[in-house]
Amino acid sequence: MTDKRPDLSGDWDLDPTHTRIGFSAKHAMVANVRGAFNDVTGSLHVDFDDTTKSTAEIVLKVASVDSRNTQRDDHLRSADFFNAEKWPDIVFKSTRIEEVGDNALVISGDLTIRDITKPITIPIEFTGVETDAFGALRAGFEGTRRIDRREYGLEWNMALDSGGWLVSEKITLEFEISAIKRESDAQQAA
Repeated sequence: MTDKRPDLSGDWDLDPTHTRIGFSAKHAMVANVRGAFNDVTGSLHVDFDDTTKSTAEIVLKVASVDSRNTQRDDHLRSADFFNAEKWPDIVFKSTRIEEVGDNALVISGDLTIRDITKPITIPIEFTGVETDAFGALRAGFEGTRRIDRREYGLEWNMALDSGGWLVSEKITLEFEISAIKRESDAQQAA
C-alpha cells in the first residue's frame, strides 16, 4: 500500500442506502425475476497484518424482500418460502476471508436461511475506496454466487405443463456493497 492510499484496516459498517443484497431466479423457465432485501445491516473488520482476524457479518430482514410485486413479495414472506414471522432474519457470518488476487477476495462463512445453516464461499471483487462528499471513507465490493434454494428449505414450486418448474431451484445471490469506515478508525487513518 502506498502512502497516498488510505489505511483500509479497521472496522466498517454497511451503508444500507447504497448497498444492495439481491437475488435473481428464473420464472416459468423463461424470464429472470430479480429482488432485493431493503433492510440490510452488516459490518466488516479488516486486518491486513493478520487476515485471519478479518471478519464480515450481514443481516437481511426477510420482511423487507422487494421484487417489485406485492403479491409475489407476500408469497416470499409466507411459510411457502422464507416464513418471515418464524425466521425474520437471513444471516451470513464469515469464517475466513482470503485475498486471492488483485482486488479479488474469497469470503467463506455460514449462511442461515430459515433455520438451516450451510457453509458457503462467495467470490467478491473489491471495487475501490474513496472519500465521499461528507468526508467518510467508503469501500465498494461486488459479487455473485449461485445456490440451490432447496438446501435452505425453500422447497415450494409448481410444475409446468412443459415439464419444467415455475420457480428455478438455482438462485443467483447478488452483492453490491458500500461500506463506510467507522469514524474513529477513519480519523486515525487520516
